[in-house]
Amino acid sequence: MIKIKRALISVSDKTGIKEFAKDLKKFGIEIISTGNTAKIIKEANIEVKEISEITNFPEMLDGRVKTLHPIIHGGILAVRSKIEHVRQLSEHKIKPIDLVVVNLYPFEKTISTKYEDIENAIENIDIGGPTLIRAAAKNHESVVVVVNINRYPEIIKEMEKNKGGISSETRRKLATEAFQHTASYDNIIFNYFNAQISSIEDLFPEKLNLIYSKKQNLRYGENPHQKAAFYIEPNVREISIATSIQLHGKELSYNNIYDLDAALNIIREFKEIAAVVIKHTNPCGCALGSNILEAYKKARECDPKSAFGSIVGINRKLDDSTAKEITSTFVEAVICPDYTEEALNILKTKKNLRILKTGYIPLGKPSKELDFKKVVGGILVQDRDIKEITESDFKVVTKKKPTSSQIKELLFGWKVLKHVKSNAILFIKDFATIGVGAGQMKRVDSVKIAAMKAENRAQDSVMASDAFFPFRDGIDEAVKVGVKSVIQPGGSIRDNEVIEAADELGISMIFTGIRCFKH
Repeated sequence: MIKIKRALISVSDKTGIKEFAKDLKKFGIEIISTGNTAKIIKEANIEVKEISEITNFPEMLDGRVKTLHPIIHGGILAVRSKIEHVRQLSEHKIKPIDLVVVNLYPFEKTISTKYEDIENAIENIDIGGPTLIRAAAKNHESVVVVVNINRYPEIIKEMEKNKGGISSETRRKLATEAFQHTASYDNIIFNYFNAQISSIEDLFPEKLNLIYSKKQNLRYGENPHQKAAFYIEPNVREISIATSIQLHGKELSYNNIYDLDAALNIIREFKEIAAVVIKHTNPCGCALGSNILEAYKKARECDPKSAFGSIVGINRKLDDSTAKEITSTFVEAVICPDYTEEALNILKTKKNLRILKTGYIPLGKPSKELDFKKVVGGILVQDRDIKEITESDFKVVTKKKPTSSQIKELLFGWKVLKHVKSNAILFIKDFATIGVGAGQMKRVDSVKIAAMKAENRAQDSVMASDAFFPFRDGIDEAVKVGVKSVIQPGGSIRDNEVIEAADELGISMIFTGIRCFKH
């Protein structure tokens, strides 16, 4: 049990610090402090000594140097049980410090509001604070370290219980929290400066530092027997599920979050009015429309049975007519930039419907952040697939040329295709998916599934494939149901056979030279 006699307080976030200092004084604790923290404590009529009075050295360099002094760090780092340490403290007239209360300059908050202002970011990199925290945490057998303002009441409560003392168990817990605090702080700084580097190779450093904060516990994971939580990145700048606001409905589940992310990634691809219906991270329908009601109806009609219990994403403010249409069937969640008041009231008639608002979505600008996939014992990292193709990237490989309207529909399909699990095939007509074949081991099976979903609508449709056709069978199956034009990467050893099949069957085909697998 450590009985606290002397405390150092130096905090950036001064929430609750006057009350905490007042409570410490009840135990007769001497308080030393820095600059503005000392000023606030003094304003509360609490006795406090400034660091400069202890060190006989002024704060300098615009406050960059305050606590970096042997009298301070000697008082923190001395091991009380070592006779030589105690002797050296006495020799140099250094008094022990038993409690260190520090939180750091608001670097994360600074870059969240002024991201491009590097000079301002640099000035908000704390030096003395992390040094104090690490020193106190290292010597937690002799020192109590507090970095979390929410700990103040429990610290006082334990001191009241133990006549001014703090247990070794609490000290160890607080030290662990302190090391986590400084590690997170350093990682945020590293990630900020690493993001300034333009070279893509430099985005993959030798040491990958990831730091996430828990936003919420989830009811369960992918299945009820699995535990789960949702963690978010510090200083999230992208429109995302992490930054969205839930306005109504049941608590989000693990699968909800994953599916909502898939919906958001698709609808932000389009500057045009777009809607998507997601099931198990795959679009079971996506469409453009002259208004959001038309877009949503076209998206749902792609596969209305699969749309049961789906996630709906729309890239415009939701109106009442579309809200009525959404609530006419069972939908798990809706995500869009905003809602009219009437639309929101209509959606809220469904007690459990999860309603998320993203705020303004930068349309046609897919996220550029890195993509991570966890494997046992490691993590895979890649830059996201935001490669856009245009008509200038096409290579028409068949005798028949695609029409201008077919080209536009193929481009629409390609944007959706990137978000479908491989092997992926889409049938597209009137700027809507009418058949989706996803996640099959054989490409021809994905074609057959897309054809089955399209039913009798496939006549005069176009088809998109995320990778090359290894055999002509996929083309044969597509033409059977009425496909007239195909877009695919090309690159198979049997490309000539596939092209010959297209020519034989009288359809056009485009090679992109770009594959868009999604595993």
